[in-house]
Amino acid sequence: MDPELSALIARLDLRPHPEGGWYRETFRDPRAVHAVGFDGPRSASTAIYFLLAEGNFSALHRIRSDEVWHHYAGGDVEVTALSPDGALRTLVVGHRAADAAPQAVVPAGEWFGARVAPGGRWALVGCTVAPGFEFSDLELADRVALTASHPAHADIIAALTR
Repeated sequence: MDPELSALIARLDLRPHPEGGWYRETFRDPRAVHAVGFDGPRSASTAIYFLLAEGNFSALHRIRSDEVWHHYAGGDVEVTALSPDGALRTLVVGHRAADAAPQAVVPAGEWFGARVAPGGRWALVGCTVAPGFEFSDLELADRVALTASHPAHADIIAALTR
């Protein structure tokens, strides 16, 4: 592993994330909210550091909350989102590409995954979720099922699933 990347992982005390990359929760709001569509109270919001390296990816997944991505350092990140109606879009989070923005939002219920944009070695972002994230709300995409329901996007589904 790249020494700069190893040092950043150690300095920020990051751990492997089940969807890929490395993370550490940095904030969990102590206030609880009761929101429609959840099986119980959730923290009002949560935040994490999330690090991706060139060649790895955040696998397609969905959660029940909106998620805001914030770029901190390194290369741009391509966040690919697939809406329930089948519309596919790529949000570039960062500052290098002409179409990049320092923040992007993925609405609740959309399938999404991410990878470092071409030319980048790694990217450090933050993800803020409201109502707050719980692993019980995380659904990793099944490649076969998602491809069957969205065959026009088979290539990107294959690239962002395990």
